[in-house]
Amino acid sequence: MIIKLAENTNELSQILALQKENHASILSENIKKEKGFVTVLHSFKMLSEMNSKTPQIIAMDNEKLVAFALVMLKEFKNLIPVLVPMFNSFEKIKFNGKKLIDLNYYVMGQICVKDNYKRNGIFKKLYLKHKETYSNIYDYCITEVSSSNKPSMLAHQKNGFTTIHTFKDKTDEWNILLWDWSEN
Repeated sequence: MIIKLAENTNELSQILALQKENHASILSENIKKEKGFVTVLHSFKMLSEMNSKTPQIIAMDNEKLVAFALVMLKEFKNLIPVLVPMFNSFEKIKFNGKKLIDLNYYVMGQICVKDNYKRNGIFKKLYLKHKETYSNIYDYCITEVSSSNKPSMLAHQKNGFTTIHTFKDKTDEWNILLWDWSEN
């Protein structure tokens, strides 16, 4: 298995397929609590546009995609309507005395590991590839995780993320998590 940058339409299509398999709308409550879930479905056009600016991080087992961790730049804030409130909140949330909107960051847009590959360190490897690839360009990696997605919250905390803000909207309670690369 290798952790790499997404390079072609086949890999992007496999990201979308894994995303659908793990979407909250099709999973039982027990599965969501035990294994986690994703909340956003991208279109191929969206994902291609995002990938053209900053390649997505993926895990491949031979030709089969088994995990992904998406990169979403500030400039794509209006691409996915459900994420607009998160980006807008960055105008008010502060970290180390500065508004997030003024920091040099990108959003880790979503992370997902195929069921039979979980608990094998892939989550951590995806994030290490993020850091290796993007920490020379960005000071922070920021993401948003549902409070009800306990597996994801725990995994992010284990991998260096800190909760810097929590808020509720009409769908859920959300945590803004930040991984500080500025001192590395």
